Amino acid sequence: MRVCVIGAGPSGITAVKHLLQVGLTDIVGYDANAEVGGNWIFTPDPAHSSVYETSHIISSKNWSQYHDYPMPDHYPDYPSHRLLLKYFRDYADHFGVTQYYQFNTRVEKAEQVDGEKWELTLDSGDVEVFDYLVVASGHHWNPRYPDFEGEFTGEYMHSHFYKTHLPFKDKRVLVVGAGNSACDIIVDIARHAQLASLSWRRGYWVVPKHMLWGLTPDNLHARLRWIPEIILKRVERFALKLVVGSMESYGLPKPDHYPTESHPILNTQLLYHLRHGNIHPRKNIARFDGKTVHFEDGTAEEYDTVITATGYKITFPFFDYPELDYSEGDVDLYLKIFHPRFKNMAVIGLTQPQGCIWPLSDTQAQLVANHVIGTYTLPEDIEKRIEKEIDLIKEKYIDSVRHNTEVDYHRYLKKLRKELPRNAVSWQ
Repeated sequence: MRVCVIGAGPSGITAVKHLLQVGLTDIVGYDANAEVGGNWIFTPDPAHSSVYETSHIISSKNWSQYHDYPMPDHYPDYPSHRLLLKYFRDYADHFGVTQYYQFNTRVEKAEQVDGEKWELTLDSGDVEVFDYLVVASGHHWNPRYPDFEGEFTGEYMHSHFYKTHLPFKDKRVLVVGAGNSACDIIVDIARHAQLASLSWRRGYWVVPKHMLWGLTPDNLHARLRWIPEIILKRVERFALKLVVGSMESYGLPKPDHYPTESHPILNTQLLYHLRHGNIHPRKNIARFDGKTVHFEDGTAEEYDTVITATGYKITFPFFDYPELDYSEGDVDLYLKIFHPRFKNMAVIGLTQPQGCIWPLSDTQAQLVANHVIGTYTLPEDIEKRIEKEIDLIKEKYIDSVRHNTEVDYHRYLKKLRKELPRNAVSWQ
């Protein structure tokens, strides 16, 4: 079997690692960067989708490390992007992964030929053929812009292009969005801008990075999982209110759901800066008029810059198959990995857990490696199982395109491990 892995980020390198551990050696990985690390390779180049200068992870290191390769003891609870990049490099070198990659190489097109092979066209013009394709390229590259009435004539940009606070010193900046990127960016800017505002269209829960007894939220959640879910949701909401109070007391909209029914916002500093008046909460945008932004509560303010941190469209630029375009619709992949039509293709890392992606990618990769060598076979009722997974997402989380790949970290990991055959090759 000749296997291709697209992407050398955290999901790609664990894919190669598991392919090696099941005995495969004819493996080629492609990545447009010059080294492993993916989005965690910081660069000021706006053309590269990377973390920004002050990025740290939002899940704690205990729940962000690969299963058989723990982060160093001296790493803090929330390591910086520099520490994480070193961790990924060390992981790839430790398991002999790096040598299987061709860096500075972009896949321009991936096409299934003869129903059994994948033909890849590279940016060099070379064409390579593989028996199995593993897509681990991530999806944080195609920005999703909101649709507002009018035109903003100041600087208008997506968070995808945000790298540092320096260009926004002494400016009036509005950040639009209620995800972790939006909140991290407004905190980064607030210390230096003349005015830093944050616009939300609905209420969400903001969770501090340390909760009761100094535990990180993911560690606290793991300790409380013995409580039935219907009760646990109420317990965690009570604990959050006990630690930080109501969201309305920070000037934020009141959430209409439990904390675990949307992707959590982990940010202690946002709460701090809101209470200190450094960040100004604003309602949803009604329309633009030049550099003036009109909000739905009837207020209006002038801004130099509007940054939309409104997520990404899930698309793969090298595919020309409509059924693999998830920019708007549901993600119809079994376990968020396998497509019912493309039997010799798998996607790794296309999850948004209430936790960290990489340990899940680790187990996904183990399952995929066993699928490649034939010790794991897909279920015959794969379409029905996909429908059930999609229905579960709609049942558990608020209706939003951002939750199309949402999973419960612990339940999903348990499901992946249950799917592994007893004679599974590769160790975790």
